[in-house]
Amino acid sequence: MEQKIIEQLGDRLYDALVSGKTVAPLSSEYPEMTIENAYHVQQRMIARRLEKGERIIGKKIGVTSKPVMNMLGVHQPDFGYLLDGMVYNEGESIEMSSLIQPKAEGEIAFLLKKDLQGPGVTAADVLAATEGVMACFEIVDSRITDWKIKIQDTVADNASCGVYVLGKTKGDPRKLDITLAGMVLEKNGELF
Repeated sequence: MEQKIIEQLGDRLYDALVSGKTVAPLSSEYPEMTIENAYHVQQRMIARRLEKGERIIGKKIGVTSKPVMNMLGVHQPDFGYLLDGMVYNEGESIEMSSLIQPKAEGEIAFLLKKDLQGPGVTAADVLAATEGVMACFEIVDSRITDWKIKIQDTVADNASCGVYVLGKTKGDPRKLDITLAGMVLEKNGELF
């Protein structure tokens, strides 16, 4: 895929983010787009955000559950960037007008005290690099109309990241069994 097209698609997604309007699936217009091309589109979109003063503060892993992998026809997660303009703290309000088609997902956020660099990163390496874990709501959002996404679309769209809300309590992952973590969702005191 030509660099000019990659830049145009990254700019299209950035403009959709800023305007709050969706765009047609990129994979429909460019069916030859590879996942590698999609990551280059993502980098262009992120570069536009950085030009406007945002900073990268973390990374996001998406498409981690088997049902979503099956829906998208992939067998590995995708990755995106977390920017300082995306983070909210527990109790803060999020303007709905800043999102397009939001959906909430319960997550566990890892706060790292040092960078991890692969290949060959082990679970022990992750634990050693982790300052703490906390509850997190990721508000996924798609700039692609009606969430009609293929893996190339979500990768290009920064792994469909919108914003995220971090919980107040930070736990030590060495003292917690994260595999047993659960979540209860309430709205105005009513269980969902």
